[in-house]
Amino acid sequence: MGLFGRAQAQMDHSSSKMPNKASNTCQGFGLDCANAATPYFSDDGNLLLAWTANGVVSLGQSSDLGKTLTSTVKIAEHGKSLDIGSDARPQIVADKQNNVFLAYAFFKDANWNAQINAARSTDGGKTFTAPEPLVQDGSSQRFPSVLMRADDSIFISWIDKRLVAAAKPGGSKRLGGSIAYSFSSDSGKTFEAEKFANENSCECCRIGGALDAQNQPVIVYRAIFPGGIRDHASQVISAKGAGPIRRVADDDWKTDACPHQGPSIAVSGSGKFHVAWYTQGTKRAGVFYANSSNQGISYSKSVKIGSEGANVSRPYLFALGQQVWLAWKEFDGAHSLVYIKQSTDDGKTWNTPQMISKTNGYSDHPLLISQGDTVFLSWLTRIDGYQLIKVGQK
Repeated sequence: MGLFGRAQAQMDHSSSKMPNKASNTCQGFGLDCANAATPYFSDDGNLLLAWTANGVVSLGQSSDLGKTLTSTVKIAEHGKSLDIGSDARPQIVADKQNNVFLAYAFFKDANWNAQINAARSTDGGKTFTAPEPLVQDGSSQRFPSVLMRADDSIFISWIDKRLVAAAKPGGSKRLGGSIAYSFSSDSGKTFEAEKFANENSCECCRIGGALDAQNQPVIVYRAIFPGGIRDHASQVISAKGAGPIRRVADDDWKTDACPHQGPSIAVSGSGKFHVAWYTQGTKRAGVFYANSSNQGISYSKSVKIGSEGANVSRPYLFALGQQVWLAWKEFDGAHSLVYIKQSTDDGKTWNTPQMISKTNGYSDHPLLISQGDTVFLSWLTRIDGYQLIKVGQK
C-alpha cells in the first residue's frame, strides 16, 4: 500500500467519545460472550463466523448453519483496546481457492486513533497469519468494509483520518474523516496504493458496500456536505477510480456528534441501488429507505421504516435478482425485535413487515446473507445465542 509519513494523533470532534461496550458479565472469548459476529458462506457452503469477545477476535466454522461450530481459532487479542463500538465488527470474505481474509480495528491510544489489521488464511480458516497493519500510516483508520468480487479480488474501504491529522499542525480544524479504499488481486497479501473516494465523511459510521452487475463496488456512507451537514452519499468505484459523489437524500442533519449508525446498500439484478439509513435531520428523522435506477444520480422518495413510535435502528438490505429484503431492529421498552419485509418487484412494492425474532438481552445488529438462492437472517444475541434464520428463497 502507499506509504505516508506518520502524522500527529488527532481527537475526534468535540461530541465524540468511546462507544459504549455491550453490557457484559460474560468473561470468555467464545461466541456466547461475543458482542458482534459477522457471517460469510464459503464457496463449499461452509459457514465462516468471525466474532469479537472480551478483546479477542476469533473465527469458527459451521457445516450445520450455525448450530455447532468447529475449528475455532483465535486470531488476535487486544483486550480493552479492541474496537467494539456499536458500528464496529470484524470483516471476513473467502475466495474460491479457500483463502480467507479478515480485517478488524483496534485503538492505538487514548484519543481513539485506530489501526486496521488484516490476517489471512490459506486453509479455509483453520489457521491464520499474524495480523498486520492494512496501511502504513500513523494517523487513524477505522470501520473496514470488505467485498469479495466475482474474480476473487478483494475490495476494502474504510474511514481514514490522515487528512485531519495533516491539517492539525498548521492550526486548521478539519471535520470528520475521509473514505479511503484499495484493491487486492492476491487474496489480501498485497494491496494497491490506497485512494480517497471522498475526503469529507463522518468518522464514526460504518460504510455500506455491495457489487453491481459489472463487479464494481458501490459504497454508501455518511458524508459531510458544506455547512457541516451529515447526510448520506453513494459512489461507484470503477477501474478508473471513484465516481461522482451522489447524495442519497437531503435530510439536512447538521451535527457535530457521532451517530454511530451507518447505512446499508444492496444492488439488485437490474442494477438498482437500494439504500437504507438513519438520520435526525431537520427535514426527516428516523430510519428510511430509497432506491435509484440510474446509479445514484437520483433517488426515489424517502420512505420511513418501522413501527410508529418505536425505537427503530440498524437497517440492513440484501438483494437477489429482483427480490430485495430489508431487516431492522426495534426496541419496545423491554425487548429488541428484528423485523423483515420483502419486495419481489425490485423495490416497487413491499409486503407487510414480519417480526422474525426477539430477545430481552444484549443483541448485535441484524445482518442478511445468502447461501446459493437461500437468504438468512444472521443475529447474535446474548441470551438466546447465535441465530441463523431462513427468511427467503430466490
